Amino acid sequence: MSEETRQPAEETPEEPKEQPQEEAPPAEEKEPADSAEKAEKAPKGRKKKEKTYTLTQAQMEAAELAAKQLESVKDQFVRLTAEYDNYRKRTAKEKDSLYQDAKADTIKEFLAVYDNLERAVSTEGDEDSPHKKGLEMIFHQYQEILKKLGVTEMEAQGQPFDPEKHNAVMHIDDENYGENVVSQVFQAGFMLGDKVLRYAIVQVAN
Repeated sequence: MSEETRQPAEETPEEPKEQPQEEAPPAEEKEPADSAEKAEKAPKGRKKKEKTYTLTQAQMEAAELAAKQLESVKDQFVRLTAEYDNYRKRTAKEKDSLYQDAKADTIKEFLAVYDNLERAVSTEGDEDSPHKKGLEMIFHQYQEILKKLGVTEMEAQGQPFDPEKHNAVMHIDDENYGENVVSQVFQAGFMLGDKVLRYAIVQVAN
């Protein structure tokens, strides 16, 4: 076979040349960065040192003087508070006392009306009389008013004589009564709370 009839040999593609890979930096280079981060984090965990101050002699004396002045002001405040509390209680007591005295003086003036109504009701007469029934109703109403005001009538009849509540104007000898016992009441006595509003005028036996 001649050279002309020969098939040209297939060209084989050239294999790409491998490019040299860049070498990775050695692990030792990362250590400085890690150590720097640790160095930054380390101070965060540590406690900060408290600052200390040094005072001069003059500053110490000024601080002691200020503390004494503060204690003095506190003591004055406590004293003023106690004095005001005592003043408030005293004035409230005086106000109540004035009110009770004025109340007692006013009620005393109306006790004469009580005496007249009591005499009118106790008189003998027609029990079915409209006039007497009206007086009884007025007298009972008057008693209820006094009761609401805190006024109570003393129980003197048959009780031992009490000079703090009774005013004796007569003395008799009677075997039916014990010694020094109230045998008759001429005028009723009254109490306003624990205070004697009017003494009972009585007769004392034995």
